[in-house]
Amino acid sequence: MLNFTGSLKIFLAVDHVDLRKSFTGLWSVTQNILKEDPTNGALYVFTNRRHTRIKILYWDGTGLWVLIKRLEKGTFSWPKGIEIEDGKLELAPEALAILLDGIDLRQGSLRPWYQR
Repeated sequence: MLNFTGSLKIFLAVDHVDLRKSFTGLWSVTQNILKEDPTNGALYVFTNRRHTRIKILYWDGTGLWVLIKRLEKGTFSWPKGIEIEDGKLELAPEALAILLDGIDLRQGSLRPWYQR
């Protein structure tokens, strides 16, 4: 289980990204598309086209982390149909935890694939 503090900034890339990208590729997307500095200590969250995988890029001051979660079935709830500036949406740490735990952010209910 991941635990994020309340002061942590989290940016979610609204558009899908080719998740074959790793450290350097996601670094480039963060700089060129999201217009953010990857070394600022924020988490950058990316998904694939089908919303079945999430990758998170994080700089901890000494090195770069890439975390990935792959769903065995179902999809992540992802924002759609909203106007976003710079292709990113800022999330609270609680919202990221909810997203990763399988709760639909629009309806506040568990996704059909999620079972405890």
